[in-house]
Amino acid sequence: MIKLKTSLRGRSLKKILNFTQLADHHKGELDLIPLYRRQLYSESSMSSNTKPKILVVDDQAINVKLLQHKLERAGMDVMAASNGRECLETVARVFPDLILLDVMMPEMDGIEVCRRLKNESRTQAIPVIFITARSSKEGKLEGLGVGAIDYITKPIDLDETLARVRTQLRIQRIHRENLELHKRLADARQSATIGAITQGIAHNLNNLLGVAVGYLDLMKSGFDNVELVKRSTVLMDKSIHRMVNIVRQLSAIATKERPHMAPITINNLITGCLDRIRDEFQINLVASIDCATPDIEVETNVEIFESILGKLLINAWESYPESADGNRRLLLETEVLERSDSRRLVVKVIDFGRGIDPEIADHIFEPFVSSDSAVGRGMGLTIARHGIRNLGGELAVRPRPNGGTCAVLTHPLPDPEPIVSELEPEVATANIA
Repeated sequence: MIKLKTSLRGRSLKKILNFTQLADHHKGELDLIPLYRRQLYSESSMSSNTKPKILVVDDQAINVKLLQHKLERAGMDVMAASNGRECLETVARVFPDLILLDVMMPEMDGIEVCRRLKNESRTQAIPVIFITARSSKEGKLEGLGVGAIDYITKPIDLDETLARVRTQLRIQRIHRENLELHKRLADARQSATIGAITQGIAHNLNNLLGVAVGYLDLMKSGFDNVELVKRSTVLMDKSIHRMVNIVRQLSAIATKERPHMAPITINNLITGCLDRIRDEFQINLVASIDCATPDIEVETNVEIFESILGKLLINAWESYPESADGNRRLLLETEVLERSDSRRLVVKVIDFGRGIDPEIADHIFEPFVSSDSAVGRGMGLTIARHGIRNLGGELAVRPRPNGGTCAVLTHPLPDPEPIVSELEPEVATANIA
């Protein structure tokens, strides 16, 4: 099983490999679920030995005594308060599991007490059951409106009250167990992701180091063969470049700082990205561009945005077989999505290639999940989504009905400046006159 808190800093590559073998491709996450359920049930059975704390608030002593006697006989720890202020002071001192609160009290009534409890983050989750002589619909709605979970009318039926208290305590216990289960599952997912990333890094670096060492040995054995040395040097350089790229990608995932933003037109952004891809990958990438608003400015980090869009375009390019060198049809569409509270740039990268493998469709944004078998690949979409979220946007990739893939990139746009007519000052002057 994966340990949930494991520091990778300072570990050797061998230790990292041992750690990643425990991940076993996310299997640990599935194994943890029944274990957590057993732990939760055992914890809840242990906590059943602890008496639930009930706070009874009523200005009539006889009601307090009756409820206290009934609840204590049922195995509950009962505290009492005779007015609203005393109730708030008790809650500040001792955190009750449930409050039975009278509505009609002097100085501060139950409605105001409940309102104050619900306005405080520390006490807003404490369940409150109102006790009142008012049986009107309006009175009940008022109490429920300030956060009460139930109503008990006077004269008090002790058996009914006990049943309602037990029901609410059971609901609260189940709610706490669900929260704990969600937290533990989140820890399990995080641990499984760390394991997957570590395993992917170790696997890729091992392979790339093996390639580099292999060519180095080849150069040693044939150092007098100039052509062999040149060819081996070029291939070693590619392997080292891929290792450096993996380290850069990990650094990009680790950062949470908001990058420097600068204005640039959509047209310049797309043109710069296409030029960058052609220069970096030495390919003749051609895309049909449908840019409805080329002159609208985007407030973004140009380096990051071009890198993200470039990853999507390269994925689209590589979705075609090698034999389709001159027939790789790519579409790049942009539009501005106007909403009442925001404006967003939408960029679509569409290809007509092999599409998304169904086996990885649900995990496409996880690190080192890729249909490409080349060493050093598999983090492109992970990096792209992380980067666009740092810019305030989002990324989605979905298969097209007739084959191929559509990647949809959204990025926030600044609000347009209001257009002020030059005649307005004159009109205003004329109205004053």
